[in-house]
Amino acid sequence: MVFEVMKVPTTPFEGQKPGTSGLRKKVKVFVQPHYLQNFVQATFNALTPEKVKGATLVVSGDGRYFSKDAVQTIIKMSAANGVRRVWVGQNGLLSTPAVSAVIRERVGADGSKATGAFILTASHNPGGPNEDFGIKYNMENGGPAPEALTDKIFENTKTIKEYLIADELQEVDISRIGVTNFSGPDGPFDVEVFDSASDYVKLMKSIFDFELIRKLLSSPKFTFCYDALHGVAGAYANRIFVEELGAQQSSLLNCTPKEDFGGGHPDPNLTYAKELVERMGLGKSNSGVEPPEFGAAADGDADRNMILGKRFFVTPSDSVAIIAANAVGAIPYFSSGLKGVARSMPTSAALDVVAKSLNLKFFEVPTGWKFFGNLMDAGQCSICGEESFGTGSDHIREKDGIWAVLAWLSILAYKNKDNLNGDKLVTVEDIVRQHWATYGRHYYTRYDYENVDAGGAKDLMANMVKMMSSLDEVNTIVKGARSDVSKVVNADEFEYKDPVDGSVSKHQGIRFLFEDGSRLVFRLSGTGSEGATIRLYIEQYEKDPSKIGRDSQEALAPLVEVALKLSKMQEFTSRSAPTVIT
Repeated sequence: MVFEVMKVPTTPFEGQKPGTSGLRKKVKVFVQPHYLQNFVQATFNALTPEKVKGATLVVSGDGRYFSKDAVQTIIKMSAANGVRRVWVGQNGLLSTPAVSAVIRERVGADGSKATGAFILTASHNPGGPNEDFGIKYNMENGGPAPEALTDKIFENTKTIKEYLIADELQEVDISRIGVTNFSGPDGPFDVEVFDSASDYVKLMKSIFDFELIRKLLSSPKFTFCYDALHGVAGAYANRIFVEELGAQQSSLLNCTPKEDFGGGHPDPNLTYAKELVERMGLGKSNSGVEPPEFGAAADGDADRNMILGKRFFVTPSDSVAIIAANAVGAIPYFSSGLKGVARSMPTSAALDVVAKSLNLKFFEVPTGWKFFGNLMDAGQCSICGEESFGTGSDHIREKDGIWAVLAWLSILAYKNKDNLNGDKLVTVEDIVRQHWATYGRHYYTRYDYENVDAGGAKDLMANMVKMMSSLDEVNTIVKGARSDVSKVVNADEFEYKDPVDGSVSKHQGIRFLFEDGSRLVFRLSGTGSEGATIRLYIEQYEKDPSKIGRDSQEALAPLVEVALKLSKMQEFTSRSAPTVIT
């Protein structure tokens, strides 16, 4: 099948600036004529010629609404720009971690390796005709594009005059595995549709002891539940948990990927993963049915995770610390030791305490997985995590939700390997409470104020920056709100100098540090498609074993009161309560 290349005149759109998570907008924005094409061509133009001409690219995503159309458009544009071959996951489905694995691990029949990927996802945001769509470019290391490239893409979107497309190229049937061959001005062009799960499953089996996990899952005392929230994780759940590990089919919830995520919000937290939360005994109703021992959920593109025990929530900050503390014994991939650990700045300091105790290299980085990727590429970091339900390791260059679930199952299997026939299994709650007894507890919560007026959000942050210059004034407000709260000893805007490439990231969040080790952090988040999201992080460290069993919201109530007073949250946002509390 022969195709010709068309040069299509176009004009720039405003605001096509990709953030750390790519370009995210409402579907109605993406379906405008030339909108997607402009961004894709701007990306091709920003890449060096050898990453385009004759290259192999991956094009897939979480299957949200508009993905199938976008896959066909990018195939046609890849052909026109001289790409040699495009790899597409069956039905256009690949989780974000699987894309990273495919770039790093997959070798084509002719020895080809991918040099990059267009990932079609808006992560944990809703999908559907009136909801969100997104696109991002990942590099040859499997990680997100660095700022230097995303800046270049953005500059290109402002001056673009034309894009290249093989518009008459026959659409590829992406539901069928196989290779479709074409011929164009630059020679042959192929599209290979491949099984979405195989490469990823093979990688997971090289990291974890599947036989040990299988023994745990086969124990009548251990019950398990996994909720994909109708995201792309469903394309992996049956293969891994049922076929490979022997879990019951009935233990999978919402594991059929849907374009609109079943009308839900595919964000794995206590607010949006309602069905799982109820099943795990953490909901408001009491069904009288005994909850499973272990539960987990994924977001739309399967890079985030939530871990639950029976009637017990594990904070993401505790989760990464517990994985790091147990990795060497429980996970074969880490048996020779950890190179180092890292967390994002807003994540609690639970990981810091583990790193200090185990004498590990430790890094505190801005929010954005690319910062972890730099450390991993330099051989300095093995395990890392973000409080926003993202956990991962150096096996790929993205956070990985299913990896985190397998890490927890590995720890449970390791702790119970000599106890499967005993009276009682070591539970998720047992592991967490033992961790607190050893390392202390970091009481932690996050308040999200979603889709607030962008102007009000900016004014709130500007006012906080202004306040940082007078700690006396800050402490007057603190004491006026709650006399039982420690005094603020430092306030700053977090800035990071990358130890690998020397780049400096400024304005990464406002921090108030208290004398007793407590912290308040305020950040503007860029992961939504409209308005602004203010994230407020509240943390208090408790080492006294007699005080580590309190309810988190109760323990943090005084600090919450101080944070709301200090920031004038209601005054600037007109919100009397957060959208989500985690």
